[in-house]
Amino acid sequence: YYEDTISYSILRELPRFIPSTPSVGIKTNLLYDAMTSINLGVEFKIAPKWTLDISANLNPWEFSNNRKWKHILVQPEARYWLCEPFYGHFLGVHAHWAHYNISNLPSWLGPEFSKFRYQGDLYGAGISYGYQWVLGTRWNLEATAGIGYAFLDYDKYDGEVCGPLLGSYKTHYFGVTKLGISLIYLIK
Repeated sequence: YYEDTISYSILRELPRFIPSTPSVGIKTNLLYDAMTSINLGVEFKIAPKWTLDISANLNPWEFSNNRKWKHILVQPEARYWLCEPFYGHFLGVHAHWAHYNISNLPSWLGPEFSKFRYQGDLYGAGISYGYQWVLGTRWNLEATAGIGYAFLDYDKYDGEVCGPLLGSYKTHYFGVTKLGISLIYLIK
Protein backbone atom coordinates (compact mmCIF):
# COMPACT_ATOMS: atom_id res chain seq x y z
CA TYR A 1 0.00 0.00 0.00
CA TYR A 2 2.81 2.44 0.86
CA GLU A 3 4.53 1.94 -2.54
CA ASP A 4 1.24 2.44 -4.38
CA THR A 5 0.60 5.71 -2.53
CA ILE A 6 4.06 7.05 -3.43
CA SER A 7 3.67 6.01 -7.07
CA TYR A 8 0.24 7.63 -7.28
CA SER A 9 1.42 10.90 -5.72
CA ILE A 10 4.42 11.08 -8.10
CA LEU A 11 2.21 10.44 -11.13
CA ARG A 12 -0.30 13.05 -9.93
CA GLU A 13 2.46 15.70 -9.69
CA LEU A 14 4.20 14.72 -12.94
CA PRO A 15 2.25 17.08 -15.28
CA ARG A 16 3.71 20.07 -13.41
CA PHE A 17 7.22 19.02 -14.44
CA ILE A 18 6.58 18.14 -18.09
CA PRO A 19 6.64 21.24 -20.30
CA SER A 20 3.57 21.66 -22.49
CA THR A 21 3.89 21.98 -26.24
CA PRO A 22 3.54 25.46 -27.77
CA SER A 23 0.05 26.81 -28.37
CA VAL A 24 0.62 29.38 -31.13
CA GLY A 25 3.20 29.91 -33.86
CA ILE A 26 3.66 32.90 -36.17
CA LYS A 27 5.37 32.08 -39.47
CA THR A 28 6.63 33.30 -42.80
CA ASN A 29 7.14 31.13 -45.87
CA LEU A 30 10.69 31.82 -47.09
CA LEU A 31 9.85 30.60 -50.63
CA TYR A 32 7.12 33.25 -50.96
CA ASP A 33 9.49 35.83 -49.46
CA ALA A 34 12.00 34.99 -52.22
CA MET A 35 9.27 35.66 -54.82
CA THR A 36 8.55 39.11 -53.26
CA SER A 37 5.20 37.97 -51.81
CA ILE A 38 4.32 39.40 -48.43
CA ASN A 39 3.07 36.51 -46.31
CA LEU A 40 2.13 35.73 -42.75
CA GLY A 41 0.77 32.60 -41.13
CA VAL A 42 -0.59 31.81 -37.69
CA GLU A 43 -0.92 28.27 -36.34
CA PHE A 44 -3.03 27.44 -33.27
CA LYS A 45 -3.10 24.23 -31.25
CA ILE A 46 -6.76 23.18 -31.09
CA ALA A 47 -6.42 19.67 -29.59
CA PRO A 48 -3.61 17.46 -28.24
CA LYS A 49 -2.60 16.32 -31.77
CA TRP A 50 -4.33 18.95 -33.95
CA THR A 51 -3.47 22.47 -35.08
CA LEU A 52 -5.14 24.97 -37.41
CA ASP A 53 -2.76 26.84 -39.72
CA ILE A 54 -4.03 29.96 -41.51
CA SER A 55 -1.75 31.70 -43.98
CA ALA A 56 -2.24 34.70 -46.25
CA ASN A 57 -0.06 36.02 -49.07
CA LEU A 58 -0.09 39.31 -50.94
CA ASN A 59 1.95 40.36 -53.94
CA PRO A 60 0.90 43.86 -55.08
CA TRP A 61 4.01 44.61 -57.16
CA GLU A 62 4.27 45.38 -60.85
CA PHE A 63 7.73 45.12 -62.40
CA SER A 64 9.30 46.52 -65.55
CA ASN A 65 8.02 45.47 -69.00
CA ASN A 66 4.48 45.01 -67.62
CA ARG A 67 5.66 41.93 -65.68
CA LYS A 68 3.40 41.14 -62.74
CA TRP A 69 2.60 38.31 -60.38
CA LYS A 70 -0.09 40.16 -58.43
CA HIS A 71 -2.20 38.02 -56.15
CA ILE A 72 -3.85 37.60 -52.81
CA LEU A 73 -3.97 34.04 -51.46
CA VAL A 74 -5.57 32.58 -48.33
CA GLN A 75 -4.85 28.96 -47.39
CA PRO A 76 -6.24 27.48 -44.14
CA GLU A 77 -5.12 23.99 -43.15
CA ALA A 78 -6.08 21.50 -40.42
CA ARG A 79 -3.04 19.47 -39.32
CA TYR A 80 -2.76 16.15 -37.53
CA TRP A 81 0.60 15.66 -35.79
CA LEU A 82 2.02 12.15 -35.56
CA CYS A 83 3.97 12.98 -32.39
CA GLU A 84 3.03 16.34 -30.88
CA PRO A 85 2.13 19.76 -32.29
CA PHE A 86 5.02 21.88 -33.57
CA TYR A 87 7.45 18.98 -33.69
CA GLY A 88 8.01 16.22 -36.22
CA HIS A 89 5.74 14.84 -38.95
CA PHE A 90 2.24 16.11 -39.74
CA LEU A 91 -0.51 15.44 -42.28
CA GLY A 92 -2.80 18.23 -43.41
CA VAL A 93 -5.99 19.02 -45.27
CA HIS A 94 -6.06 22.50 -46.79
CA ALA A 95 -8.35 24.76 -48.77
CA HIS A 96 -7.24 27.69 -50.91
CA TRP A 97 -8.62 30.82 -52.55
CA ALA A 98 -6.72 33.34 -54.62
CA HIS A 99 -7.39 36.36 -56.80
CA TYR A 100 -4.61 36.92 -59.33
CA ASN A 101 -3.43 39.18 -62.15
CA ILE A 102 -0.32 37.82 -63.89
CA SER A 103 1.42 38.83 -67.12
CA ASN A 104 4.69 38.83 -69.03
CA LEU A 105 6.28 36.13 -66.90
CA PRO A 106 9.56 34.44 -67.88
CA SER A 107 9.27 32.19 -70.93
CA TRP A 108 10.64 29.16 -69.03
CA LEU A 109 7.22 29.01 -67.29
CA GLY A 110 5.69 28.45 -70.72
CA PRO A 111 5.06 30.65 -73.76
CA GLU A 112 1.44 31.31 -72.75
CA PHE A 113 2.62 33.07 -69.56
CA SER A 114 5.02 35.36 -71.42
CA LYS A 115 2.52 36.42 -74.15
CA PHE A 116 -0.77 36.87 -72.28
CA ARG A 117 -2.25 38.38 -69.13
CA TYR A 118 -4.53 36.31 -66.89
CA GLN A 119 -6.85 37.73 -64.26
CA GLY A 120 -9.25 35.71 -62.17
CA ASP A 121 -9.97 33.59 -59.13
CA LEU A 122 -8.83 30.18 -57.92
CA TYR A 123 -10.65 27.86 -55.48
CA GLY A 124 -9.70 24.41 -54.29
CA ALA A 125 -8.47 21.96 -51.69
CA GLY A 126 -5.73 19.43 -51.13
CA ILE A 127 -3.73 17.26 -48.77
CA SER A 128 -0.23 17.86 -47.49
CA TYR A 129 2.68 16.38 -45.59
CA GLY A 130 5.22 18.31 -43.59
CA TYR A 131 7.87 18.23 -40.93
CA GLN A 132 8.98 20.75 -38.30
CA TRP A 133 12.44 20.94 -36.76
CA VAL A 134 13.10 22.65 -33.44
CA LEU A 135 15.81 25.29 -33.89
CA GLY A 136 15.66 26.73 -30.39
CA THR A 137 13.36 27.54 -27.50
CA ARG A 138 11.09 29.75 -29.61
CA TRP A 139 12.13 28.99 -33.21
CA ASN A 140 11.17 26.18 -35.62
CA LEU A 141 11.76 25.45 -39.29
CA GLU A 142 9.05 23.76 -41.35
CA ALA A 143 9.03 22.07 -44.75
CA THR A 144 5.69 21.22 -46.32
CA ALA A 145 4.34 20.08 -49.69
CA GLY A 146 0.80 19.43 -50.82
CA ILE A 147 -1.14 18.20 -53.80
CA GLY A 148 -4.74 18.80 -54.69
CA TYR A 149 -7.32 20.40 -56.94
CA ALA A 150 -7.98 23.98 -58.02
CA PHE A 151 -10.78 25.46 -60.11
CA LEU A 152 -9.69 28.55 -62.07
CA ASP A 153 -12.19 31.11 -63.39
CA TYR A 154 -10.30 33.76 -65.37
CA ASP A 155 -10.15 36.25 -68.21
CA LYS A 156 -7.35 36.11 -70.78
CA TYR A 157 -5.96 39.32 -72.29
CA ASP A 158 -3.33 40.16 -74.87
CA GLY A 159 -0.07 40.63 -72.97
CA GLU A 160 0.51 44.25 -73.97
CA VAL A 161 -0.38 47.06 -71.54
CA CYS A 162 -4.19 47.42 -71.55
CA GLY A 163 -4.41 44.60 -74.10
CA PRO A 164 -7.85 43.53 -75.36
CA LEU A 165 -9.87 40.76 -73.72
CA LEU A 166 -9.40 37.52 -75.67
CA GLY A 167 -11.92 35.43 -73.74
CA SER A 168 -13.21 34.13 -70.43
CA TYR A 169 -12.32 30.60 -69.33
CA LYS A 170 -12.82 28.01 -66.63
CA THR A 171 -10.31 25.25 -66.07
CA HIS A 172 -9.44 22.50 -63.61
CA TYR A 173 -5.98 21.91 -62.18
CA PHE A 174 -4.62 18.84 -60.38
CA GLY A 175 -1.10 19.00 -58.97
CA VAL A 176 1.02 20.85 -56.46
CA THR A 177 -1.15 23.19 -54.37
CA LYS A 178 1.17 23.90 -51.44
CA LEU A 179 4.91 24.29 -51.07
CA GLY A 180 6.82 25.92 -48.28
CA ILE A 181 9.88 26.32 -46.15
CA SER A 182 8.74 28.40 -43.20
CA LEU A 183 10.47 30.07 -40.29
CA ILE A 184 8.28 29.97 -37.18
CA TYR A 185 8.32 31.97 -33.96
CA LEU A 186 6.55 30.07 -31.16
CA ILE A 187 4.40 31.71 -28.52
CA LYS A 188 3.97 29.51 -25.44
